[in-house]
Amino acid sequence: MVILQKKVAGLSEKALARFVWRARRAAGLMGAVNVLVTSSAAVRSLNREFRGQNKATDVLSFPSLLPASVRGRRRPAPAGDIAISADIAAQNAVRLGHRADQEVKILALHGILHLAGFDHERDNGRMARQEVKLRQILKLPVALIERTQAAERKSLSERKSLRKTGGRTPPAGTRSKA
Repeated sequence: MVILQKKVAGLSEKALARFVWRARRAAGLMGAVNVLVTSSAAVRSLNREFRGQNKATDVLSFPSLLPASVRGRRRPAPAGDIAISADIAAQNAVRLGHRADQEVKILALHGILHLAGFDHERDNGRMARQEVKLRQILKLPVALIERTQAAERKSLSERKSLRKTGGRTPPAGTRSKA
């Protein structure tokens, strides 16, 4: 089930539901996924309640507490739920130069991979590689982990540069030796 509690330009519940179905299959995730696209305030509230972090974030994943298969059922148990901030998705889309509906799909894919058991904080790049692969299959712009890692590399490079110059920024038009 998909609920667009907060509308996103170019995105309907039906279109997002189709995408979630395709992404779920591509990721090998058996159970159903529910997606809520809502405000940053609502995501912040969920993040505070379930993760103890009083801040808005782009996407949250909540794996189902039911076992993967329930005896006597024809369908697998639900895989879990995903909450996406439409506000942050729109901001990211503008910053990264793609459409807001694409950003919501990128965030949904990221959440689906978490529901499939991936954890980019602990898996030595396994989730990042899977996200890149599925992003290409699903024809999405740059994936969430890819751009986060690129930003971290840029920040590290800038910090190293500042250390080499003693914390001073070189004058415009000059280059520091690397």
